[in-house]
Amino acid sequence: MEYEVIIIGAGPGGIFAALTLADLGISPVLLIEQGRDLGKRTRGNASDMLCGWGGAGAYSDGKLTLSTEVGGFLSDYVGRNALLELLSHTDKLYVAHGAPDQLYGETSAAFEELSDRARIADLELVPMRVRHIGTENCSVVLKNLQQSLVGRVEIRTDSPVENILTENGRIAGVEIAGGQKVHSRFVLAAPGRTGSRWMKGQAELLGLKSMASPVDLGVRVELPAIVLKEITDAIYESKLIHYSKTFDDKIRTFCMNPYGEVVCEEFDSVATVNGHSHTKAKSGNTNFAILVSSMFTEPFNDPIGYGRYIARLANLLGNGVIVQRLGDLLSGRRSTPGRIARCLTRPTLSNATPGDLSFVLPYRLLVNILEMLQALDKLAPGVYSRHTLLYGVEVKFYSNRIDVSPEMETGIPNLFVVGDGAGVSRGLLQASASGILAARAIGGRIREISS
Repeated sequence: MEYEVIIIGAGPGGIFAALTLADLGISPVLLIEQGRDLGKRTRGNASDMLCGWGGAGAYSDGKLTLSTEVGGFLSDYVGRNALLELLSHTDKLYVAHGAPDQLYGETSAAFEELSDRARIADLELVPMRVRHIGTENCSVVLKNLQQSLVGRVEIRTDSPVENILTENGRIAGVEIAGGQKVHSRFVLAAPGRTGSRWMKGQAELLGLKSMASPVDLGVRVELPAIVLKEITDAIYESKLIHYSKTFDDKIRTFCMNPYGEVVCEEFDSVATVNGHSHTKAKSGNTNFAILVSSMFTEPFNDPIGYGRYIARLANLLGNGVIVQRLGDLLSGRRSTPGRIARCLTRPTLSNATPGDLSFVLPYRLLVNILEMLQALDKLAPGVYSRHTLLYGVEVKFYSNRIDVSPEMETGIPNLFVVGDGAGVSRGLLQASASGILAARAIGGRIREISS
């Protein structure tokens, strides 16, 4: 074997797996990434926004959510108490590599008051603690993590993995684009959100058991920061859940960015919308997503394909991301450049096309989103203003949730899968923690073999 372990993907799952293996003294280890190195990634390059060293998190606002209820499904495998310990350990590693010390959380009296007011508004405020790294600081933390691996783990960027290789029912290594085969005793796949389609295809080829995950579809909301200032000052990010009156569907807020900016993401020729927030540079707006989870069974069972279809429809009508005033949507008319210019909320995404989201979003999703905005307006008056901006679409693609053991091992011996691309996490901290969990198991086995 050329390597003891090959790690696919240099996002949070892959990086923290590599760091754990290095700390355990496991060698040689190869960390391989399809995108470019961190120093070569640029925000102006669409493919760099989601791929490369650091994964999609490199240009995120860098929120670490210390909660067993938010950010993934690891509690299903290890239990809540063990997960809390694992998340705490992972969080300390982030701080050791440059993440700020400040934590926002549910321990404040302000949280209890907001939670009570949320209930009156027919909303549930999810208790959690949040550490905000900040978009401009993510690169600093990622550089420090990379430096910690120098001389201990071999790193290859610009090297897409075509296939995971097996031999006699066990893992054998990987095949890199161009046909090169690299052999190893263990493979840990951490493909991230951008690798969800690839991971699904590999799971089918390898005969791995999996189940489809819901696709999260919705819009990004932007409004003056003063509207949510009381909430964001107290707890920074609020995870709010609402069940719609019309359909009884679960609707949630996601990725709240106080004084942040709305950004466009593009992957595989599909443009979607997201949000960032910096620690120093601040806008006058706050943005957040409203997402509805959609699940399918028979005869259609391709949530990723459905999400891509809706995103492509928005791109077709808007030549990219669409922006619309809430007042225009409620009046049954499209937003125009003139109407956006008169909007009291100044858009932070300058290249969004004024349009009509009612031509894009299915009736059920649109009703759910409007009912959520009405509920939020009871908690924070001003949310349901005609000057609130809606950007579409926001869609979160997650891989089929692959059947794994509590150690993240698949049905193929010595093949482990972690992170968002494997369907076991939905955020930075649990993705990182899943990489640590799998790496600890791999390290233990290698030590047993060596002894």
